[in-house]
Amino acid sequence: MQQILALIEQRKQDFAQLPLFNYMQNQSIHPRQRLAWAPCAAHFIMNFGELNKYFLRVEPTTDPIQRLINNHTYEDDHHWLWFLEDLKNLELDKSLQFSDALKFLWSEETKNARWLNYQLYRYTSQATPIQKIIVIEVTEATGNIMFSIAAEIGKEIKAITQKPCRYFADFHLDVETGHTTGSSGIDQLLQDIQLSEATRQEAFELIENLFTVFTQFTNSLLVYAKTHQIEQPLKAV
Repeated sequence: MQQILALIEQRKQDFAQLPLFNYMQNQSIHPRQRLAWAPCAAHFIMNFGELNKYFLRVEPTTDPIQRLINNHTYEDDHHWLWFLEDLKNLELDKSLQFSDALKFLWSEETKNARWLNYQLYRYTSQATPIQKIIVIEVTEATGNIMFSIAAEIGKEIKAITQKPCRYFADFHLDVETGHTTGSSGIDQLLQDIQLSEATRQEAFELIENLFTVFTQFTNSLLVYAKTHQIEQPLKAV
C-alpha cells in the first residue's frame, strides 16, 4: 500500500501545477472573479454528500478499512451546506427560473462536473474497501490543493466585504486532513496492507484514471472563469 500512497502524492504534486491554480493566485484579478467558476462546480459539490452516503458508506461492517471509510463519510457528507452559504456571500446566488437552473446544471459547460460524478460513482459502486480508500485519498489530495488556495481568496473577500466564507475558507481546510488517515494507528494500518501484484496494478490504473477526470474537471473550471464575468447572469450557453 505504501507504493499506492506514494503514487497519489506524486500525482497530487503534478495536479498542483494546473493552470487554474495559477489563475486563482493571480492577485491582479479581483478575488471574487478568481472564484467565478463556483457555479460550474456545483453539480460535483452538491453530489459529493451522496457519494459518501450511498456509495462509500457501508453499514453495518466488520471490516476495519470499511469502518475507517464510514467514519470519513460522516465528516464529508455535509460540506455542500457551506458551499450554498458562500454562493450568497460571493453574490453568485442568482435568481433563475427552475428550468433555466436545470439547463445550466446539465449544460455543455458543466459536463465535466457531471462526468466526474459519474466516474466516481462507477469506481465506488461494488468497490472493495481498498478501492474506496484510493478514491477517497485521490479526492482528498485534489481537494487539499484546491482548498489551500481557495482559503486565501476567502480571506481577501472577507477583508473587502466583511462577509466570511466557510467553504472557500480555512474553516473548510481545517476539517480536511488531506488524507483519510489522520488519527493514531490508522496511517500504519494502511501502510501495513500487503497487496498482490495484480491488485497493485489495478490500483495504479485507478489512480491514473481518477487524476485524469479530476484534471479535466479542473481545466473546465478555468475555462468557465475566464469566459464568465462574475457579474454576468447565470445561464447555459
